Amino acid sequence: MAEPVVSPDHATLDLERFLPYRLSVLSNRVSMAISSEYHRRFGLAITEWRVMAVLGRYPGLSAREVTERTAMDKVAVSRAVARLLERELLRRETHGDDRRRSVLTLTEAGHSVYDEVAPMVLACERQLLSPLDDDERVLLGRLIDKLSAEGMEEMLRHI
Repeated sequence: MAEPVVSPDHATLDLERFLPYRLSVLSNRVSMAISSEYHRRFGLAITEWRVMAVLGRYPGLSAREVTERTAMDKVAVSRAVARLLERELLRRETHGDDRRRSVLTLTEAGHSVYDEVAPMVLACERQLLSPLDDDERVLLGRLIDKLSAEGMEEMLRHI
């Protein structure tokens, strides 16, 4: 591995200790490891599975609401939704009397894929967390919740 170059004339950002970078790298590695199996078996991209996972838990959301829940780019969500609709894993319907609002739900075929992938990703999560004891898992969950809520609000106030 290459040694980092430090220049006295420029600001230094130690990426290996910079939390957003570390979280991003960890997230990417975990997502790639988990996605390899559902991509191989079902031809799903990470964005497609994330859309399906959210709709499996919260059926009847609009694409905008899926975007908000996943924190993914709206173009990525739109493309994933289009592919899932084309494959008939999702269904889009207008919402009641509001003809301007459409909602998304998994089809029977979508539920079938979801029912196979969900236990598989949960097993991957168990494997990822296996080095931690029960107290550490609880603490990790609490810390992530705290950073997600308070940390993001505080960060946004200072940008």
